[in-house]
Amino acid sequence: MEPTLQILVVDDEPAVLDLFQHVFASQGYEVLSVSTGQAAMELLSRTRPAVAVVDLVLPDGPGLVLAQQMLQTDPQLPIVMITASNSSSTAIAAMKLGMFDYLTKPLNVGEIKQVVARAIEVRRLARECAGVRIEDLSDSEAEWMIGRSPGMQSVYKAIGRVASRNVTVLIRGESGTGKELVARALFQFGNRSSGPFMAINCAAIPEALLESELFGHEKGAFTGADRQRIGRFEQCNSGTLFLDEVGDMSPTLQSKLLRVLQQQQFERIGGNQTIQTDVRLIAATNRDLERMVADGLFRSDLYYRLNGFSIELPPLRDRVEDLEPLIDHFRHLANQDLGKEVLRFAEQAIQRLRHYHWPGNVRQLQSVVRQAVLQTTGPVVLPDFLPSLPTNRPASGPSSPLVRAVEADELIELIETKVNEGETNLYERVIDEAEKLLLTRVLRMTGGNQVEAAKILGITRTTLRSKILKLGITISQTVGNAEVALER
Repeated sequence: MEPTLQILVVDDEPAVLDLFQHVFASQGYEVLSVSTGQAAMELLSRTRPAVAVVDLVLPDGPGLVLAQQMLQTDPQLPIVMITASNSSSTAIAAMKLGMFDYLTKPLNVGEIKQVVARAIEVRRLARECAGVRIEDLSDSEAEWMIGRSPGMQSVYKAIGRVASRNVTVLIRGESGTGKELVARALFQFGNRSSGPFMAINCAAIPEALLESELFGHEKGAFTGADRQRIGRFEQCNSGTLFLDEVGDMSPTLQSKLLRVLQQQQFERIGGNQTIQTDVRLIAATNRDLERMVADGLFRSDLYYRLNGFSIELPPLRDRVEDLEPLIDHFRHLANQDLGKEVLRFAEQAIQRLRHYHWPGNVRQLQSVVRQAVLQTTGPVVLPDFLPSLPTNRPASGPSSPLVRAVEADELIELIETKVNEGETNLYERVIDEAEKLLLTRVLRMTGGNQVEAAKILGITRTTLRSKILKLGITISQTVGNAEVALER
């Protein structure tokens, strides 16, 4: 007979301990409940729990410190951190230190069950979650990544998992979602943080100048090259180079970039000396690289090299619960820059902003807040002080897919438009959009329940999950007081 699986819960809130006892004891698990780090370590010296759940703040010390001590005792122990903290750097730090997952209060029973089940499976497969000590983000800009929405929590976790790994990261997302901030966080939390960090926008520089900017040139290499220039790959040796809008790079530069990624060497324009470099590359784009590869506009081998690890940033319209914290943050920054003392936004003003679609995402929100603070004559921003916002479709609610499926009439319009444009891959394009429409509708009707949705669709849950990942669907549903995400 197999021994009963044990779940160790370390929290000084009786309500949290009672919740885990209620949820898991009835399922046949033995729940070991303690309220201090010392008691947890004593238990760990004589037991081998399948998973540990640790609060970030404990009476006798930080939960992260306790978690590190627990990993020293049992390196294969999956640890789930729970906290009421709203700090992005805390979430990133937890994942960077090797935590299995990170949950925010108020806790949601369904999410707890899913996370613990995954952790137990990882324990069963003996997958070790290695961690390296880091310092908190020192760059105040990183706090622009504000939010407790499921989408942003996933971003923080992803940063923590990959920051210290020497792999290329591809950051995806619409313009204005904060891709460079994610790149800077990866740099700050990485093991190259003592080296240089450089960012360059590939879409903002003409091709000829971009090649020189990246790789440098020798004197006389072309008209106007009156002196030698050292490029970013050379300047950034032992550091991190961030290439924004990499999808706008020309085929010639794509080939040269591929060589750098493969061999870490290149030549300056007009030169014949091979230069070795050691650069970690982080790339970002708002373009559909997969479609560009299919259309022959982007090299497939370069795409696979860049996509060593992918982080998807949600648009602002799909993280409306983060709107007020962002407004408050940008109000504070605007006060500092403009010498103002605006205390808050009136509820009517917030409601107007909440119902806007935000095509420019967080960058646009910052501009709107700054203009409103500038125009405000008193301590409160009223609706009249908001700048004019173009009319567009209402912001999507919490149950809307982050990647919106086309409606039926839009699907017909898409077919007709693409036929007229001479589309040569219409079948795959239409099938993908039709599947996206079907899946998002059924998932919405089942409240995000994938088991029920798979039953209605007549497919296995594994097939459904595979299609969700392929089509880039992320669905959020409100359960109780917490947001639960079905995500990539």
